[in-house]
Amino acid sequence: MMVSLTIMILRLFFVTAMTAALALSADGKVDYRVLATSKTSTMEKELNQAAADGFVFGGAMGGESAFGGSEVITVMTKNSGVPSNGRKYKLIATSKTSTMQKELNQAGEEGFFYCGQTVFSSKFGGKEVAVILELNPDSKAGRITYKLAATSKTSTMEKELRQAGEDGFKFLGVVVGKSAFGGNELISILYKSEK
Repeated sequence: MMVSLTIMILRLFFVTAMTAALALSADGKVDYRVLATSKTSTMEKELNQAAADGFVFGGAMGGESAFGGSEVITVMTKNSGVPSNGRKYKLIATSKTSTMQKELNQAGEEGFFYCGQTVFSSKFGGKEVAVILELNPDSKAGRITYKLAATSKTSTMEKELRQAGEDGFKFLGVVVGKSAFGGNELISILYKSEK
């Protein structure tokens, strides 16, 4: 059951990434680079190498690969109409939401903006939330403040999201992750920009 759900999610992810890329490619060819690794440090290095080669982030998914291993898979796209001038990527992965929020805000101070998030299993048996951020030198976003809402109850999540919305935070994404205590958590990432 879990394997078939993972396959369905991977198919949905790739269909979404390909649809977005086709929409961008109306006036030119699109090239792709697929990155796959079980190490976050390797993924960040490969993201930045692809950016240096003119590729931009398309989408990411973590989970079981066809060979039974756990990997983070990222699709990068290159389109003649979308320059990648000097973009840089940062990948933050942790099993503690407090650490994640601290590291996101450090990256936000440098102007890194959220691209996507996923959950993957590390080689040591733990599950981590991985967030990919992009620094686009052409962006006028300024300093970005991130907020995480993490809970095991959907009703609590709604309450936390509403409170964050009242404080001016906008929703970016949600994922189900494992907490440091072994339970499942809904983890939402929100942001606000300070120019």
